[in-house]
Amino acid sequence: MHETAITGADRQGSARPEQERSLLRVMSLTDAVLLIVGGVIGGGIFLTSQDVASQLPSPILFLLVWVAGAGVSLLACFAFAELGAMFPEAGGQYVYLREAYGEFIAFLYGWIMFVAGSSGGIAANSVGFAQFFGVAVPGLAGDHVLGHIAGIGFRAGHWVRSDWLFTRGDVVALTAIAGLTILNVVGLRRATVLQNVATWMKFAALAAFIGLGFLFGHGDWSHFSGAGFKDAFAHGFYPFMSVMGVAFIGVFWSYDGWIYASWLGGEIRDPQRNLPRSLMIGMALIAALYITMNAVYLYALPVTGIAKSDVVAQSAASVLFSPRVAFWLSAVIALSCFGALSSNIMAGARVSYAMGRDGLFFQKMAGVHRKWRTPAFALIAQGVLSAAIAISGTYVQLFTYTMFGLMISYVVTVAAVFVLRRKQPNRPRPYLCTGYPWLPLIYIVLIGGWAINALVERPRESLAGSVLMLIGVPGYLYWKRTNRKRAIS
Repeated sequence: MHETAITGADRQGSARPEQERSLLRVMSLTDAVLLIVGGVIGGGIFLTSQDVASQLPSPILFLLVWVAGAGVSLLACFAFAELGAMFPEAGGQYVYLREAYGEFIAFLYGWIMFVAGSSGGIAANSVGFAQFFGVAVPGLAGDHVLGHIAGIGFRAGHWVRSDWLFTRGDVVALTAIAGLTILNVVGLRRATVLQNVATWMKFAALAAFIGLGFLFGHGDWSHFSGAGFKDAFAHGFYPFMSVMGVAFIGVFWSYDGWIYASWLGGEIRDPQRNLPRSLMIGMALIAALYITMNAVYLYALPVTGIAKSDVVAQSAASVLFSPRVAFWLSAVIALSCFGALSSNIMAGARVSYAMGRDGLFFQKMAGVHRKWRTPAFALIAQGVLSAAIAISGTYVQLFTYTMFGLMISYVVTVAAVFVLRRKQPNRPRPYLCTGYPWLPLIYIVLIGGWAINALVERPRESLAGSVLMLIGVPGYLYWKRTNRKRAIS
C-alpha cells in the first residue's frame, strides 16, 4: 500500500504532538471517484422524483430538469477542480473560502456543515438505511417500539408537544453510524475498501434495474409524450421559472455530495491530477445514472403517477416486473443509503479537523491518532452529534434548512476562482477552470437566481438556515480570542 504523508506548516505555530501528526495520502483516483458516486447516490434518487414530478407535470420538463441539474453541478465542478488542485488540503471547500475571503466566512461554512450539513446528512442517510433495511429484514422494522418518552419536538418550524419513540429502526441507524465511525477511526484504507465495495454493488444493482427495466419491463413509451409542456407556460414565464426553481430544490439535493472528494483533498494521492479528474468522472457517472434512472421511472409510470408515489423506485419496479421485485428493491435502497452514509462520515470530519488546525474550533478536533493517522476525535464528535440528530427526528428540518445555505456557499466558492486569480495570481494552478470566465459566471448567475427564488418561495426554510449559520458567530469570536491568547503565551 502506497502511503505519503501530508506536509505543511502548522498554522498555529507550536502545537501539541497530536496536532503535529499528519494524515496520509492513501486514496487513489478510483477511490476518489467511488467516494463521490457513493456519496451522491443515496436515498434521494429513489424519493425526490416525486417532488420534482409534482412541480413539473410534463414528461419533457421532468427529464430536462435532471439534465439541467447535472449540467449546473458540472459547472461548479470545473471551478472546484481548479481550487482543489491549488489547495489539496483536508477540509476542501473550507480551505478555499479561507484563502479567498478570510477565516470568518470559512468558519461560517465549517460551522453549518458540522452542526447541520454533514451531521444532518449522516442522520438522514442512517434513518433511510434503517427504514429500508427494516423492510428487507422485518424483524428490525422501525415500527417496533422499544420505549417512549413524553416531550417536545421540532415540526414545521415550531416546537410542539410530542412523544419521543425509540424503535428498532433507531437501533439500526445508531449501529450504522457507530460502526462506520469506528471503521473510519481505525484507518482510512479500511473504510475506503468498504466504501468501494458498497459503491460497486450499488452501481451494479442500479445498472441492472435500468437495463432490465428497458429491455424486459412492462412499461409504456407513450409516457414520454409532450403532454403538459405548453401548459407549464400558461401563466407566463416568471411563474414557470418559479416552479422550476422549487423543483430544482429536490434535484440539487439529490446531486449534492460531489464535494466530498475535496474535503479529503489532503488524503488523495497526486491530488493536483486526481482531484479534478475525480470530480469530472464522478459527476459524469452520476448524471448518466440519474437521467437514465428517471427515464426508466417514466417508462414505468406516467409523470402524474410518479407525483403520487412515495417511493417511486418501488412503484416503478412493481409495474415493470412484479410487486415481489419491489420488496427486493428495498435492499437496494438500503445499500444505497449505507454507501452514502459511509461517504458522508468519511469526508465530513475533515472540515471540522481543518477548523481545529486553524484554531477556529475545539483544539481536540485537530488531533490525529498516533497509530491510525486519522482525525479520530473529529470523527467521534461528528458521530455523536449525528446520532443525536437521528434519534431526535429533526434531521429532515435541519437538512432542508441548510440546503439554501449550502447552495449559497457553492456560489461564493465558485466566485473564489475570480477572487484568487486577482489575490494570488502567481500561485501554481495545475488545473485551470474550464470555460473561465464564462462558465463559472453562468453558474453564479443561475444559482444566484435560484437562491433568490428559494428565498421568495420558501422564506421560512431559507431564513432558518441563515439563522442557524449566524448562531455560530459567538463561537467564532470565542475561538478566535482563545487562539490569540494561546499564540501570545
